[in-house]
Amino acid sequence: MVILFLMGVTVVLLAFAAYMHSTAPVEPDRRVEQRTLDRIKPAAGVFAGETGAAAQAAAAQAALAAAASQVAYEGTLDGSVVYTNLCSACHGSGAGGAPMLTQAAWSARVAQGMDTLVAHAIQGYQGQAGLMPAKGGNPALTDEQVAATVKWMVDNLK
Repeated sequence: MVILFLMGVTVVLLAFAAYMHSTAPVEPDRRVEQRTLDRIKPAAGVFAGETGAAAQAAAAQAALAAAASQVAYEGTLDGSVVYTNLCSACHGSGAGGAPMLTQAAWSARVAQGMDTLVAHAIQGYQGQAGLMPAKGGNPALTDEQVAATVKWMVDNLK
């Protein structure tokens, strides 16, 4: 009888423990949650409507500010340095329709004036012969560096 009584008390205690365990809140595992969030996050930002356009404009401004904070070629205004490291890739070989440093290729361009040449180099230009990317494809260049490089190129035409 004593054994049956003790077995009954044990069953009641087990049932009570199971009930109490089921009512206790479960602490989520933060690592599992983070892995799930990483797995389902979008690959890129989603910009929709007016608020999306504002977010996209803010992201573009932030990218420009980040690029401006990193000046190319230590800020040198020596046009030969920028030309050698960046511009010669296209203007040295004529790739993409880029005019090589010859009087024949540049005479019509020089006739437009240095201001026009510098503006096209800074802002980019789509001509009949090809495409000049803005700042030669390096947004870290300052306008002064681009102007100095254009002047160096014009001064060194063959």
